[in-house]
Amino acid sequence: MTATLLVVHHSPTPSVEALTEAVLAGARDDAIEGVDVVVRPALEATAEDVLAADGYVLGTPANFGYMGGALKHFFDTTFLRVGGALSSTGSADESAGRTSGRPFGLYVHGRYDTAGAVRSVLSIVQALSWRQAAEVLEVVGDVGDEHRGSAYELGGTIAALIAPDA
Repeated sequence: MTATLLVVHHSPTPSVEALTEAVLAGARDDAIEGVDVVVRPALEATAEDVLAADGYVLGTPANFGYMGGALKHFFDTTFLRVGGALSSTGSADESAGRTSGRPFGLYVHGRYDTAGAVRSVLSIVQALSWRQAAEVLEVVGDVGDEHRGSAYELGGTIAALIAPDA
């Protein structure tokens, strides 16, 4: 039996690309067995990808105080099809999610700030009832070795959590 980790990312800059590569290296660490890592650029990821996965890692730049448009498009096109729901008041309806309880991790890169991007992603995954399984990796400015190490750990952590023998 294998588990599937879906990595959905928008990596338009060398900085976000470096974090994505480190996340993927961590998720594919030889010590983690039984996990297939599926990588999808945010504009190509589908609801079927989400439904087929056991866990998720999401990556985005922070753009004008919000997540990147490509990741927003991913959520816009998959949210209802994967069981996301809002109550009549507009708050998360946590009882409806078909992917409810699945673990996720998030990494965000910004030149000056990441707070709005993190907040926007977390509000959507809350409505999906996904379970935050690692601290959000927020990187502001240049990506250094310590950030790459943290990204590696993020990918490895989520992959290990969904591994069949976990």
